[in-house]
Amino acid sequence: MTDASLTSGQGETTADALADIASNPPQRALGLHRELDRVWADLPGWRGFFTSVNHGTIGLRFMATAFVFFAIGGVLAMLIRAQLATRNGAFLDNDLYNQIFTMHGSIMMFLFAIPLLEGLALWLLPKILGARDMAFPRLSALGYFCYLFGGTVIVLSLLFGVAPDGGWFMYVPLTDKTYSPGINADVWLLGVTFVEISAMAAAVEITVTILRCRAADMPLTRMPLMGWYLLGTSVMMLVGFPPLILGSILLEVQRAFDWPFFDVARGGSPMLWQHLFWLFGHPEVYIIFLPAAGALSTIIPVLSRTPILGYGALVAAVIGLVFLSFGLWVHHMFTVGIPHMALAFFSAASALVAVPTAVQVFAWIGTMWEGRVQFRLPMLYIIGFFATFVMGGLTGVMLAMVPFNWQAHDTHFVVAHLHYVLIGGFVFPMLAAVSYWMPLICGRWRVRGLGEAAFWLIFIGFHGTFFIMHLTGLLGMPRRVGVYPGNPEWEWLNLISSIFGMIQSAGFALFAFDLFMQWMFGRRSWRNPWQAPSLEWAMPMPAPSYNFASLPGPRQPDAGAMLPLARGEGLLPGAPRGWRETLVVEPGSGRPQHVAVLASNTALPVATSAAIGSFFAMMLAGFYWLAPLGILATLVVAWKWGAIMGTDRDHAPVDVAPGLQLPLHWQVRNTLGYTGVVALLVADATLYGSLLFGVGFLTVVAPNWPAPASAIATWPMLVMSGGALALMALGALAAWVAEARRATGAALWTRIGLLSSAGALLLLGGIAFGLDDPTRHARDALRGATLGFAMVHGVIALMLALRADADARSGRIGVQRRGAIPPWQLFQLFWLGTSAASMALILAQEVL
Repeated sequence: MTDASLTSGQGETTADALADIASNPPQRALGLHRELDRVWADLPGWRGFFTSVNHGTIGLRFMATAFVFFAIGGVLAMLIRAQLATRNGAFLDNDLYNQIFTMHGSIMMFLFAIPLLEGLALWLLPKILGARDMAFPRLSALGYFCYLFGGTVIVLSLLFGVAPDGGWFMYVPLTDKTYSPGINADVWLLGVTFVEISAMAAAVEITVTILRCRAADMPLTRMPLMGWYLLGTSVMMLVGFPPLILGSILLEVQRAFDWPFFDVARGGSPMLWQHLFWLFGHPEVYIIFLPAAGALSTIIPVLSRTPILGYGALVAAVIGLVFLSFGLWVHHMFTVGIPHMALAFFSAASALVAVPTAVQVFAWIGTMWEGRVQFRLPMLYIIGFFATFVMGGLTGVMLAMVPFNWQAHDTHFVVAHLHYVLIGGFVFPMLAAVSYWMPLICGRWRVRGLGEAAFWLIFIGFHGTFFIMHLTGLLGMPRRVGVYPGNPEWEWLNLISSIFGMIQSAGFALFAFDLFMQWMFGRRSWRNPWQAPSLEWAMPMPAPSYNFASLPGPRQPDAGAMLPLARGEGLLPGAPRGWRETLVVEPGSGRPQHVAVLASNTALPVATSAAIGSFFAMMLAGFYWLAPLGILATLVVAWKWGAIMGTDRDHAPVDVAPGLQLPLHWQVRNTLGYTGVVALLVADATLYGSLLFGVGFLTVVAPNWPAPASAIATWPMLVMSGGALALMALGALAAWVAEARRATGAALWTRIGLLSSAGALLLLGGIAFGLDDPTRHARDALRGATLGFAMVHGVIALMLALRADADARSGRIGVQRRGAIPPWQLFQLFWLGTSAASMALILAQEVL
C-alpha cells in the first residue's frame, strides 16, 4: 500500500467527501453506498464461498451450518426414541446405539450450540456496536472452515460405522486402546479438537471486537447488554476450552504413542480426564446460556415497550456467572469418591450459581410487568423459555444436593434436567432471536401462522418428551441403555416420550419451513419493524456488507440515527481510500484511538484450515510419521498471513470527521492484533495451567507413585536448561531493543533474536533426547508433555522472530511502523516464563 492509495480513483479524500455531503446529501449518500459496496462485497459465485471474510457472510454460514447439524442430531435423537419406545427394542444393535447416542450428544454440544452462538455473535456484534466488521475477518473465516471440515468428518464417521461410541464425555478407560481399539475414539478426539480451533478463534475475535471496535465514545458502561453477555461468553471460552483441548491431546497421545497419562498401572488416573473434561463441561452450560440470555435482554424490552429493568444488576449477574461457573466442575463427580469437604464446597457453589441466574429472570419478568407486552412470535418463544428453563434450574438445584445427586446420578432424571436447561435456556431463546432478527437478515417479513404453529408443536412436544424422563429417572432407569427387558414399568413412559418426541421434531421441521418461506416468499419488510431503539436497526434491510455508510459518533448511539448515518454524517463516511476501514477505540471509555485497515477477500483461511486438517487426517489414519508434513504446511500458509500485512511507507493521519484526524493502525503499538495476541495468550496460559494441574493431581492423588528412579543426567540437563533459558531471555531483549531502535538498528536485533530462538530450540531438543522413556510412567509422560509445550511455543516464537526479521529487511519497520515486533515480544516472554517453570519442575522432581 502506498501514499497514493490514500485517495480514491477521483482523487477525493475524506475531507472532500464530508464537504460534498453537506452540499448535496441525497446524491452523495447514494455514492457512498455504492463505494462501500464495491469495497466490502464478496466475490461472485463459487469464489465468494472460498474467499469471503465479511462478518455478515461468515456469521450466516455458521448459523446455517449449525442448523444443518442440529437437524442431523435431531434425526439421531428420534432413532434413540424409536429404540427406547419398547423394552426389547430391535431397531438398533448395541454397537450402533452406542454410536448414535454419542453422536447425538457430541453434535448438539460441539456442532450446534457453540457454533450457533458464534455465528450470531459474528453476524450481530458489529451491527449493535457500530462497527463495519469484526476485528479479525480472516480469523472468522478460518474458524468457519475448521468447523465445517471437522464437523463433516465427525458426521461422516457414522456413515462408515466408525463413529465415536464412548459417550459425548469420552470417559477413560472406556476410550483407551484397551477397550476402544478402533479409530472410533480417535474420530472424536481429533475431530472435536479440530472444531475447537473454531471456538478459540471466535473467542479471540469476539473479545477483541467488543473491547476495541465499538462506536466512538461508547463506554463499556453504556454498551448494549448483548455486548456484555457475549464478552462474558468469550472470556469463558478463552478459559474454559483449553482444559478440554489439553485432555483431548493427552488422551490421543496415549492412544497413539502409549504415554500413560490415564493408565493406573503406570501412575496415571482416569480421574484426570474427568477433571479436565468437566473443567470445560460445566462452564460450557453457561457459555451456551449467556448469549441466549443476551438475546432475551435485547428482545424483551423491545416487545414490552419499556427499557430493560436493572442494567447494572444484569451486568453484575453476568460477571457473577462467569466467575462462579468455574467453581462447579466437581458437581458432575459427586459419586467418584472425593472428600466430604470438597463435596460440601462444590454443593454450595452449585446452589449459589442460581442467584445470578435468578437476578436475570426477575429483571426480565419485571421488565415485562412494567411494560406492555406484545405477544408476537419471538415473545411466544420467550414465554416458552420461562416455562422450561425455570423448571430445569429447579432440578439443577436438586442435583446440587449431594444425597439426591447420589440417587439420581446417571439416570434419566439427569437427562431430563440437561435438556430442560439446554433446550429451555438456549434453543427457545435462540429461536426467538432468529425470529426477531430474520427481517434484518433477509429483508422480508414472515408468512403469518406458520411460526406460531411451529412454536406450539415444539413446546408441547418438548414437555411431553422430557418431563416424563424425570419419572423414568426416579424409577431408576439408567442413561445409555438401549434395552430394558426386566423393567416393564418403564415401557409405557418411554413410549409416551417417544410419541411426543416425534411431535417436537415436526415442530422443528415446521420452523425450518417457516424460515424458508420467509426468505423466499415473504413480503418486503419496512425499516425497523419492531420499533427497536438498538443500533442494528439503523441500517438498510437486509443489512449491507458494510453495515453503515458512516460510523456512529457520540450523538448517534441508537436506531434514531438511521438517516444521518445513511447520508454519511457520522465518522469515516464511505471508502475513499478503497480500504476496508473501521474505528478502533480505547477499551474502557470508547475514546477513538486509530483507524484499522481490515483484510479483504482472500483464500488464505480455507487454505490454512485445509493444512491444519491434513495434520489431523494423517493422525486419524495412523500415518504418524507423515503428520509433521501437515504441521509444515500449516507453518508455510501461516507465513502468508503475515506476508500480506503491514506497509513499507509512513502514512499521514486520516480524516475521520470534521476536526478529527486519527492515525492508521500501522502507526500505533496497541493495535487490534496486539490485543488479539494478549487474548490468545490468556487461553494459552490456561492450557499451561491445566497441564500443571495434571502434574500436581497425578503426583498427589494417582496410585503407583512415587515413580521409578530416573536415569536423567542431572548436571548436563541443568546446563542445557540454563543455556536455553539464557537464549530465550536474549531473544526477549532483542525484541525489546529492535522496537526501541526501529529507525536504525532493528534488522541487527531481529537477526540476534532469530538466532537465539533457534539455539534455544536446539537445546530443548537435546533435553528431550535425554529424558526417560515417556511410556514407562506417567511422570515421564508429563515431563515429555511439558517439554513438548515449550518446544511448540519455541517454534511459534521462532516464526515470529523470522517474520520480524523479514519486516526489518523489507522496510516494514520504521519510525512509525513496528511490523511483527510487538506480538514477537509477547510470545517470547511467554515462552521464557513457561519454559522456566517447566525446567524448574523437572529439575525439582529430580532433586526431591
